[in-house]
Amino acid sequence: MRVAVIEDDSRYRHSLELLFGGAPGFALAASYAAADAAIADLRRTAASGRQPTWDLVLLDLDLPGLTGIDAARAIKALCPGLPVVVLTVFEDPATILQAICSGADGYLLKKISAPGLLSQLRAIAGGGAPLTPAVARTVLALVRNPASAGSRDRAPARLDLSPREQDVLRALVRGASYKQAADALDISIDTVRTHVRAIYGKLQVHSVAEAVARAIRDGLV
Repeated sequence: MRVAVIEDDSRYRHSLELLFGGAPGFALAASYAAADAAIADLRRTAASGRQPTWDLVLLDLDLPGLTGIDAARAIKALCPGLPVVVLTVFEDPATILQAICSGADGYLLKKISAPGLLSQLRAIAGGGAPLTPAVARTVLALVRNPASAGSRDRAPARLDLSPREQDVLRALVRGASYKQAADALDISIDTVRTHVRAIYGKLQVHSVAEAVARAIRDGLV
């Protein structure tokens, strides 16, 4: 997995560079102190008609210039299929939801261990949405009480989701990978993928994280 790092703290950025430079299955694809330079490189790549050489972007939120939230949105606009995982110190519900709604495919806290970080990033390949335990608890709290993130009280909207699609969406909200969802629902991974594609179409989203954010924001589960 070729990882591009966007982190303004030079010491922390260097530690990530060392980690991805030496971890089996990972490679450091690029490293930036600000999002502007990273997005400029992506724009040049897109303008040339080439695909990005990154498999994943690891993004801080508190950055000079363009914020991490705006950077996630810009990266997804340029490369919708490029996973973006936030790595930050902020764990308040509003920031988590805002990041996910901006296109982040995962949300991790910087207090995570190096092995834990690598394990969470590997979850991307399995269709998971990387969340550290504290963030997962916050997401579950948002599911139970969407008003805590500033949502208005409203009756749940189903958007024509079938009962099985709702089951799959609930599993994704809990942070399950496709395999975990398949095991829990006693269906195949291919069936989960079929339901996920249907969910994406009905919710008009393009990633697990966006589906989770929409589910939380609109009370779909």
